[in-house]
Order: sequence, then structure tokens, then C-alpha cells
Amino acid sequence: MLEIKTINDVVCVQGTPEGIKSGMSVYAFLTDGLLIDTAAQILLEELIPFYESADFDLVALTHYHEDHTGGAAWIQEHRKVPIYIHPMSIDVCAKDAEYPDYRKAFWGRRDGFKAEPLGRTVHSRTQTWEPIFTPGHAKDHMVYLNHSNGMLFSGDLFVTPKTKLVLREESVPVIIDSINSLLQYDFGDVFCCHAGHVPNGKEMFQRKLDYLENLRGEILRLHNQGLAVHEIQQIVLPNQYPLIEISGHEWDSEHIITSILNGNVLITEENGVT
Repeated sequence: MLEIKTINDVVCVQGTPEGIKSGMSVYAFLTDGLLIDTAAQILLEELIPFYESADFDLVALTHYHEDHTGGAAWIQEHRKVPIYIHPMSIDVCAKDAEYPDYRKAFWGRRDGFKAEPLGRTVHSRTQTWEPIFTPGHAKDHMVYLNHSNGMLFSGDLFVTPKTKLVLREESVPVIIDSINSLLQYDFGDVFCCHAGHVPNGKEMFQRKLDYLENLRGEILRLHNQGLAVHEIQQIVLPNQYPLIEISGHEWDSEHIITSILNGNVLITEENGVT
């Protein structure tokens, strides 16, 4: 199912797969001739009429995950506009994506496409956007900030103020660092690829940061008392969400705890943007 609405000159395209995937939404955003992310391949049949008629000159991707890049190959073939991503992910994007079957059931199969390396700025028709390196959820994660109007496209950095599950590859300490860095900027409206429009965006990011820092403190306190990971999990993150089993524990609250205890810092080189 596709729902399209315009908020503050941003066309918000919300796609929600049906059937067993019901309830999981992902957004693409269009403003000033700039498309932010391309949603998931499983939504492509519904997205094609929008992509055929939408007025855009370029695409900026927040990161390489399949629910954000699933429409990129079609756009490249049929719209022939440049598609930008962090330089470290160009080779990954060039190949058909490989990921577990449950993710293919949720989001479809992401075909390879030729991406261009992000520069220090992205220019839409009348606006300039700063790509800001914000790893943690993914090693290549970027957000896009318009300094003139305070608008921020946040990819998957926000999603929810109270994180309960993360992917195995995620690092909560790095996410905390990324949010801390982002909060040094002035911004207001946030457009999140899963939560949609977040009008009080900076306040909500501060709320998420406070939650994660408090959670980290509690996890470290319990660890220092000698509790094992599974014991800490039962105290601070006890809920057993269906996605944990569905994903074969690729998604799990345990990864929040282990990433904090291990200081599981992603290997994040300097931005690499020229």
C-alpha cells in the first residue's frame, strides 16, 4: 500500500508491504527536485507510477540497506538521473544485494545499480544540503541537512526515541556519538525513513540520546555487578518481539547490550567525502 502526502514542501511517500509484512512502513521523500532514498523493491510495482511522474533530477541515499535502495536500479534504468551514496558503498550497490531470506520476504530483492560518490554538498534546484556522516545503524549512514530552513532527512538514525531492537551489525556507542554530533547543528523538521515527519525533530533526537545514554549506564552498572548478558537483557530489555525469532536473531535486544559492553565501535573511517 502506498500513501503520498505533502508536508512543508516535502512529498512523503509511505510504502507499507501487505500480507505478512503488514505494519512495516518505509518512506522516500521528494523536495525541490531531490529524491531522498528509493524505498523497497517489494513496493516497486506501486512506486513505478510515482517515479514515472515525479519531478526529480537526482537521488541521495542515506545508506545501502535494501529498504532504502530497492528502487534505485529501476530509477537508474528508466529515469537516468544520478544516484549518490557514501563512497564506501559504491561497490556494494553495484552488485545484487545479498541478505537473509526473511529480509527478502519483507523488502524484496535489491538489484545492483551504479551509484556516484557523495560530495561535501548536495545541490537541489534551489537549495543546498549538507551530507553529515552518522554511522552506527550502518557504517555508511548519512543524514542530509538544509542549513537555510533547518530541514533534516535522517534516514534510520532516529526511527524511535526508545530503541528496543537493533541489527547485529549496529553499534549503540557509535549511534550515541552520531546523535551527539548531529545535535551540534540547528535543525527543526525531521523526515525519518520509518517514522515519517517528526516536527519537533531536535527535541526528539535529544530524547533518544537521553534514553540511550541512560540505558548504557544501566547496562554497564549491571555488568559491573557481575550479571551476564542474558541476565541484563531480562532486566532492561525483557520483551521477546516476534522479529527476534523471525530474523534468526539478526535483530535482537541482546545486540544493544553486547555492543555497549564490547565498545563495539564500527570501523568508521573519516567521512571519505571529497
